Amino acid sequence: MTAIASPSSPFSLNGQVAIVTGAGKGIGRACALALARAGADVALAARTQADLDAVAAEVRALGRRAITVAGDVSDEANLDTLVARTVAELGKITILINNAGGAGPNSPLKMGGAEFSAVLAWNVTPAYLMIQKTAQAMKHAGGGAVVNISSVAARYAQKHFSAYGAAKAALNQMTRNLAQDFGPAVRINAIEPGTILTDALAPFLTPERTERMNSSTPMGRLGQPEDIAHAALFLASPAASWITGKVLGVDGGVEAPNF
Repeated sequence: MTAIASPSSPFSLNGQVAIVTGAGKGIGRACALALARAGADVALAARTQADLDAVAAEVRALGRRAITVAGDVSDEANLDTLVARTVAELGKITILINNAGGAGPNSPLKMGGAEFSAVLAWNVTPAYLMIQKTAQAMKHAGGGAVVNISSVAARYAQKHFSAYGAAKAALNQMTRNLAQDFGPAVRINAIEPGTILTDALAPFLTPERTERMNSSTPMGRLGQPEDIAHAALFLASPAASWITGKVLGVDGGVEAPNF
């Protein structure tokens, strides 16, 4: 299968080069494949080499180039390697999808300061550093676009999510502020996914819980990784050329916790 967007389409990414972190599974994998179908070559980053190899094979089957860089995004040296290899092997950087991150629920009476700080750092600092490290390459390439994958937890008021919610709220505000710093050459936006059917979520979805969540979602279903990937494709594409510093909710219309 080849790229689906014609070169004249405002959604075409022909000639573009993207970095996707957290690219081995779920939302990251879906983003990498959506970008490749639109014409982009992709640098894939995640912890597990076998997962990256599988996604790289799918990207190449679409007729696009792919490289893999296994490692932890919390290791700044690994981020330097990712950026340097992308430029050296794929020629430039024009798109960045910051997808690495995550955390589970926490008890505000039991979580200590170090653990709380680690959740904040994991969800915010690598995204900040990746923007910092790719911005100059994007400017040299004539401009670029960043999409940070946040969460509806950033705006929901709910029990047991003080750490993760605070981290994603910080990511949202960082998105808004860095868009001011790096525009007009680099556009920076974020997506807040709602409940997405991933391998990580599946073990917690009993039939009763799934039915309750579906019935409380205006769109009548839980999200798929491709729902987020298609939004990321839009924000990364020329179709969104006048959009920066914005946070897009992709949540099926849910406005309150429904888990």
